[in-house]
Amino acid sequence: MQTCPCGSNKPYALCCEPIIANKANAQTAEQLMRSRYTAFTFANINYLMNSHHPKTRPIKEKKDILKWAKSVTWLGLQILYTDKGKESDMEGIVKFKALFLENGIPRELVEESVFVKENCKWYYVSGKHS
Repeated sequence: MQTCPCGSNKPYALCCEPIIANKANAQTAEQLMRSRYTAFTFANINYLMNSHHPKTRPIKEKKDILKWAKSVTWLGLQILYTDKGKESDMEGIVKFKALFLENGIPRELVEESVFVKENCKWYYVSGKHS
């Protein structure tokens, strides 16, 4: 069974796959963050768009995001910290580091992401890179 790319050490089928396949909702902001990273590794642009809050969804950049996601080799995800974002919260922050190869060069993306929960569903709102 394939291990989930999000770094949870759980099988993909029991981790991010049900969330990405819209068979389950992320219970926490961190779960949504992990599922979005996993969606990037598979270049699943539809899930990335649908899990992005409608008010900040980058529809115009959809093709560019897809092209970039396909052009890099994803190496791993590290959750640096979370603030709120639990099942009972309505907002949360997750700071993460994503490691990848771009044109054969090792790179990292460090972002503090903002999430909100509306109608029992978590959404990515925005992120600040550091």
